[in-house]
Amino acid sequence: MEDRNISRRNWIESLGQGFGGLVLGAMLDRDKAGASAPGDQAAGSGIGSGGSLGALHHRPKAKRVVQLFMAGAASHLDLFDFKEELVKRHGQESDFGEPVEAFQNGLGPWLKPVWDFKRYGESGRLLSEPVSELGKVADELAFVHNVVGKTGVHSQATLLHATGFQLPGFPGMGAWVSYGLGSLNDNLPTFVVFPDHRGLASNGTKNWDSAFLPAQHSGTVIYPGSENPIADLRPHKSGTYITGTSQAAGQVLLAELNARHAQERSGDQRLESRIRSYELAARMQLAAPESLDFSQEPEHILKLYGLDQIPGAFEKEINAQEETVHFSRKCLAARRMLERGVRFIQIWSGNDNGFPRRNWDSHEDIQRDHGPLSTGMAKGAAALIQDLKQRGMLEDTLILWTTEFGRMPSSQGGRGRDHNPYCFTNWLCGGGIRGGVSYGPSDAFGYKPLDRENPTQVYDIHATILHLLGIDHTKLTVRHNGIDRRLTDVHGHVLTELLA
Repeated sequence: MEDRNISRRNWIESLGQGFGGLVLGAMLDRDKAGASAPGDQAAGSGIGSGGSLGALHHRPKAKRVVQLFMAGAASHLDLFDFKEELVKRHGQESDFGEPVEAFQNGLGPWLKPVWDFKRYGESGRLLSEPVSELGKVADELAFVHNVVGKTGVHSQATLLHATGFQLPGFPGMGAWVSYGLGSLNDNLPTFVVFPDHRGLASNGTKNWDSAFLPAQHSGTVIYPGSENPIADLRPHKSGTYITGTSQAAGQVLLAELNARHAQERSGDQRLESRIRSYELAARMQLAAPESLDFSQEPEHILKLYGLDQIPGAFEKEINAQEETVHFSRKCLAARRMLERGVRFIQIWSGNDNGFPRRNWDSHEDIQRDHGPLSTGMAKGAAALIQDLKQRGMLEDTLILWTTEFGRMPSSQGGRGRDHNPYCFTNWLCGGGIRGGVSYGPSDAFGYKPLDRENPTQVYDIHATILHLLGIDHTKLTVRHNGIDRRLTDVHGHVLTELLA
């Protein structure tokens, strides 16, 4: 700020008699003691500042999470779950042996994988051509092929993966982690979201909202590479009349008004959350731009992510180069934020803007839609894994690849596939995960789990992630409307077979 007579510290101290005094006082104490290095607070208890858990329930294997979400429903059959039976029966009339309720009547002839599969790594992992970049890290990945959903409706299925519930009004997984474990770096958000550059997926911000948890645990939306990556972090460029002095004076006035408001409404957490948000925004004005600045990254890192030669403009049609740049940008930004103490990051691929198709909902043409998206995703994800590993960060960073449901083994319109909530694939790697393995096979057609009595539920994925963070998923609860709510509802089992 230009006028140091009205400083950020003055603004914070003016809140000392208000509702947020205790919280802000603690922040002042940390300021006086000197800022800790990113991740320092994770040592020992594993609980960062602001975490609700007094201590972890058991020794953690991970302290950070990256969730890669393919919005629109990626086809397990064309990327990760090869089925020889579909090759043999390609073009034959599909027969599931039971009545099937399809979302758009996509029950045409059997459709073989649209790309060839090859084996990678010592594990011999089968991967299709557009995701072949993941072959470089094949032995780090653990695949779960028998995940089942509850619905073939995008909005509900997306919420189930993002929040653990099919209805809106529940906190996102990142919000739960933020609430339980707190921050590793008070200068950056605990939970960060990188949406698709074209727009938001089904449900929009409901996927990462804090719901009934304190508002500061909501995801902070960032668009790496855009002109204004973080909305409202700085005054609008048209506000040329705003100076450091006027901005600081406005903050002091706002603090006074907040304090008066809070004194009349004791117990109202909304104001405390706003105060925390304002304080975080002030800190982020310095920390966030630096974390998104790739100019100091060496050439070999930019090349690893496919960002060494970025064209000035892209074609109107979706293409692999465009997808690589946009997805890799988010992956590199994720690595930079992870090493600076961000706890939970969501990276989205695909939006909900309909036609022309710009997501994974490939009813019309799997090859057209999945090809570029898969190539870009695989390049960025493989680079992120390699980059984290070479920095010694993969061992305590957990990565989850997911989508809301899979696609049917039968064809739709000859080239597309309909929704399949009955079976699909997730993969995990990093902190505490045993790489190079597969768990829970699907049946011969990839239609349903081979063992229909023991599928993997979304709750099991969530329970496993919390377990690796040192949290018993049954004990991270919040009383809301007379019910002890938790991420896994009343379900969930840790997938011990995946643990290293």
